[in-house]
Amino acid sequence: MLKYVSIQYNCSHGDLFMVTPCEIAVKSLIPSIRAYIAKELTQTHKMRQEDAARLLGITQTAISKYVRDVRGQVIKVHQTPEIREMMYRIASRVADQKISGPELTLEFCAVCKTVRRNGLMCSLCQRNDPSLDARHCNVCKNDLDCSVT
Repeated sequence: MLKYVSIQYNCSHGDLFMVTPCEIAVKSLIPSIRAYIAKELTQTHKMRQEDAARLLGITQTAISKYVRDVRGQVIKVHQTPEIREMMYRIASRVADQKISGPELTLEFCAVCKTVRRNGLMCSLCQRNDPSLDARHCNVCKNDLDCSVT
């Protein structure tokens, strides 16, 4: 039987780290972004859930859960005007079918970087690692370039 070991990074102490902000974003932030976009597509743009699902590359069931607030509610990114505007523009481009898959991926990354830079994921990181002192952690607040050269 495999035992899961979570090695984490405490920014204030410089300890080793395995649970990255990107992993937390995948579990919490990306679903929140999708929930906002799903609601925009189905409510503002009057799109059927099946059509929204096809455009986002997810299932109709996922869209239904996002629209009913069953999924994607861990972090309320839509409460920040800058981020809400970014997600609104994404939803509009998706609705108009003026965005490719790779462009959509880059737009999600841009939203994620903005959320992280503004410190909106700090509470999630701290919940994941209670020893983390988010006031002294600058991992997400630095100018982010997620690519490796």
